[in-house]
Amino acid sequence: MTATAIYQVDSFSDRLFAGNPAAVVPLDGPREPSWMQSVAAEMNLSETAFLVPRPGSDDAAGEWDLRWFTPTVEVDLCGHATLASAHVLWESGILPAGETARFHSRSGLLTAVQREGWIELDFPATPPEAAPEPAGLRVVLGVDPLEVRRSRFDYLVEIASADKVRSLAPDLSRLATLPVRGVIVTAAGVPEDPVTGSAHCALGPYWQERLGKSEMLAFQASKRGGVVRVRIEGDRVKLGGQAITVLRGELAG
Repeated sequence: MTATAIYQVDSFSDRLFAGNPAAVVPLDGPREPSWMQSVAAEMNLSETAFLVPRPGSDDAAGEWDLRWFTPTVEVDLCGHATLASAHVLWESGILPAGETARFHSRSGLLTAVQREGWIELDFPATPPEAAPEPAGLRVVLGVDPLEVRRSRFDYLVEIASADKVRSLAPDLSRLATLPVRGVIVTAAGVPEDPVTGSAHCALGPYWQERLGKSEMLAFQASKRGGVVRVRIEGDRVKLGGQAITVLRGELAG
């Protein structure tokens, strides 16, 4: 059997061993979901992305089916693994530099373009709406929220300061019991994601409402850290980031 190329990329970073790592597997054709899930479990990263050329098109057309898997489940939207996928396509020469990458996914059509040394993703906005505070949230986070909202995927919690975000030490096991993908904690100025691109689909509209700005530069204050350019355009959010390849290899199966 022909070996399959696999890449590991640090997204939302311009240096090695920072940002958020994702695996990317470009494929010639569809593979069984069970195989993709096994690869993702083996890689044991927050997400592994699988790219298949769109039926009826060739690679040069820039059209791919894109799926994301955690080590245990397939997910509907992932920012950093999409950024990593676009980076791999251009760096490997599968897609010519300057061409738009078009990804068909569970969350609809997502695009990526190269812009002044950054990769800009076009994602659907997921504006958070006012929601009741989940029972025990203050105890789990160890802080008092200023506001609690909920988006399609996550709770969004605003707290008093960026310093409090940096010093947060939540009870992760109890957070995992909440019936959402994750909890976003934000302030002016989730454990599996050092830099969560798709979270900014909710953070962007939230801070646009609060600050009256449609363009922002966000820093995710995790141990690895990362920077995301955010621009809101109607019901879409443009996410800008950089990426760097950490390793290249081959899957034996």
